[in-house]
Amino acid sequence: MDAQGRGRADNIDPADQWVLNPNTGEYELRLTPSAPQSGVPRPRRGSPANAGPGAGAGTRARRAPERESPATPGPDVPGPRRRRGAPAEPPPGRRKGRTKPKKSKAKKILLWTGGSMAFVLVAVSAAGYLYLKHLEGNVSTTDVGSAGKKGFSKDEAFNILIIGTDKRTGKGNEGYGDKGSVGHADTNILLHVSKDRTNATALSIPRDLIVDVPDCPVKQPDGTEKVVPGTQNVRFNTSLGQDGRNAGCTMLTVKAVTGIVPDHFMMADFNAVKTLTSAVGGVDVCVAHAVNDKESHLKLPAGKSKVEGEQALAFVRTRHSFGNQGDLDRIKVQQQFLGSLMRKMASSDTLTNPAKLFSLAEAATKALTVDTGIGKVSTLKDVALELKKVPTKNITFTTVPVLDNPAEKVKATVVVNQSQAPAVFDAIKNDVSFTAVKQKEKKEKAEVAARLKGTRSAASDIRVDIYNGGAPAGSAQETLNWLQNTEGVLKSSQLGNADATLSKTTLEYSPDQADQARKLADLMGLSASALKPGKSEKNSQGLPAIVLTLGKDFKGAGVSLTTPTKAPEVDKSTADKTVCAS
Repeated sequence: MDAQGRGRADNIDPADQWVLNPNTGEYELRLTPSAPQSGVPRPRRGSPANAGPGAGAGTRARRAPERESPATPGPDVPGPRRRRGAPAEPPPGRRKGRTKPKKSKAKKILLWTGGSMAFVLVAVSAAGYLYLKHLEGNVSTTDVGSAGKKGFSKDEAFNILIIGTDKRTGKGNEGYGDKGSVGHADTNILLHVSKDRTNATALSIPRDLIVDVPDCPVKQPDGTEKVVPGTQNVRFNTSLGQDGRNAGCTMLTVKAVTGIVPDHFMMADFNAVKTLTSAVGGVDVCVAHAVNDKESHLKLPAGKSKVEGEQALAFVRTRHSFGNQGDLDRIKVQQQFLGSLMRKMASSDTLTNPAKLFSLAEAATKALTVDTGIGKVSTLKDVALELKKVPTKNITFTTVPVLDNPAEKVKATVVVNQSQAPAVFDAIKNDVSFTAVKQKEKKEKAEVAARLKGTRSAASDIRVDIYNGGAPAGSAQETLNWLQNTEGVLKSSQLGNADATLSKTTLEYSPDQADQARKLADLMGLSASALKPGKSEKNSQGLPAIVLTLGKDFKGAGVSLTTPTKAPEVDKSTADKTVCAS
């Protein structure tokens, strides 16, 4: 600053440099420029009437604003005020012999607080952005193509396949897993989070489940795509790693086995358990009896303990110390461990501790490989925040119902229990909770249920147009044939594909066609929620027809589409309770 600028600054209160910009409505720091600048001085509270023509005794006079200099850029913003009692501004030049006025302590605090806070906010914002970019560099991604969604929606139910591999990477992991393993799907949990975020279901899929792995396209390093042929009657864990399969192949296998479509995947190896548990300061576990496992090197006294790092990894790998020493019993132990980890991550002890949060962010992003649809840290944050909305008491852990493989004399693998598993899969697909959650308003439920109450027309009186809105190709024609030839709905026609894809089948009708809609709902096995009072359309003869649109839930002509309202009874645990492994 030149001599002229220094001279003027000596006479300006620091607090006066924070001025209100009338265009933005915000205070801004305005340093005094070296060139002369006019302003609009404002009278101080309690000051006497200013001298000037027309200023009467006991009144507060207003100073006329000075004309703005043409050279002054920006809006007409009030300039710095002169301290009471200070002499008028001298001509430009260095002034001597003047005693520096003592600054108000309160105004010093205002200046340092305001200025420092502004600097801190800018610094934190910049650092936060750089840190997020740093975290993004930690995350590994895999392009699974059409096996997963391209993005994440906060307004829908979602399914994430969590995969723990037996790949041995990192220092200290030489003694774990199969030597030279390419990383098979050793631990598999399909996490379903409900649309209303009231509940979630974590469905474990045994690694030794016998399945048919479908053909799957895999992106190669050079950008080309290779289709890995499927295999039949193999262990589920070979859906990853074997023959160059990636996580997209595991997602397609889950869909083939359960009918549930995973939207995304998250994959981690042995290191994840060690680093995540250390980041949160350990996870509380409980065992019904003392454990001294020579295979996993786990040593724990009976009762509650805290494990982290190597000990935590040993806990989730142990199977010879619990139950029948098989993989199904180890799955239960892993579910209990994950419930405890969820509670610890959501605890105030973690959320209010910046050091733990930073460690957790580092550990989680370094440990994870995810699909490109959720590969950004901001998206992973959104996923975590949506999951955090679910009460831990309504996060259910259960396992695919299975039976010992009847083809084996020595029982080593399992198969899907076809008498129990379909009901579990249907409940998850239809967003039905396995825990008691607050139901929708009774009034709304009653109004929906009332759509099925009333008279039914004869099947021969039903006039319906059929569209395919997401069902397999040929479903509309199949339904038309079935309705006409089996059910006597002769006034029906199929009109090809609908304009939009629907997750659930719908039946739209006008009020005077309600009796036809109720009869068709009975024939199709449609629930009350599938009926949509509205408008009919004109068929090819110009007559009003109700509109049946087959959605993704269509299972075949004559197969009931009534969705379950209650989940089946299953062997389960919830994330809010501590269970001692036995």
